[in-house]
Amino acid sequence: MSALDPSALDQSGSYPAAPAPLYVPRTPTGDAGVDGLLGRLADADHLATDGHAEVYEDVHRGLRDALTALDARQGPPVPPGPNNANNRS
Repeated sequence: MSALDPSALDQSGSYPAAPAPLYVPRTPTGDAGVDGLLGRLADADHLATDGHAEVYEDVHRGLRDALTALDARQGPPVPPGPNNANNRS
């Protein structure tokens, strides 16, 4: 189906606009992995709307994995104290 095909007209009688960059600014976070994922959002600028979900899901999955990795980091043990849930005296 070409862009001039009458069956490509939308409900208003116009042809859908071609994908165009939104130029949404992205501020670097200082984390190369997170910045790379956020940079991937620019890929959606060149896709038709039906291709956006795949990019957004990929970025969401990567950000979720980055957050999960933060929780999984092993640090020094928490000393017992009055606010520690394991201290039930």
